[in-house]
Amino acid sequence: MLLKSNGKIIASDMEFAQSFLSQTLGLMFRKNIKNDYALVFEMKRPKQVSLHMLFVRFPIDVLFLNDSKTITKIAQLNPWTGRESSGEKVKYIIEMPQGTILKNKLAVGEQLSFGSV
Repeated sequence: MLLKSNGKIIASDMEFAQSFLSQTLGLMFRKNIKNDYALVFEMKRPKQVSLHMLFVRFPIDVLFLNDSKTITKIAQLNPWTGRESSGEKVKYIIEMPQGTILKNKLAVGEQLSFGSV
């Protein structure tokens, strides 16, 4: 699977967190993630969510997306102490390595896609 924005590949190593356990664990206890990695949280239905960085050892970039995969909020979170709320109902949350948002010039209102080559 690939994560794309305007046809440009943002991440080629994607993991989906769909179960309660995988969403609870997220990136906790991992030592690092690859530069082309994205962890996609998919909610059963859109809802307001909050993230925390407890037991996450490295900074990350976060995208909050609605059900049409449009970015509604972006955030950069610091290890251990970072916290962020979606602010509104979202269907997807994407966690990526720090710097991914800046490198790919991602912004609120942009639509993403998940798919194969």
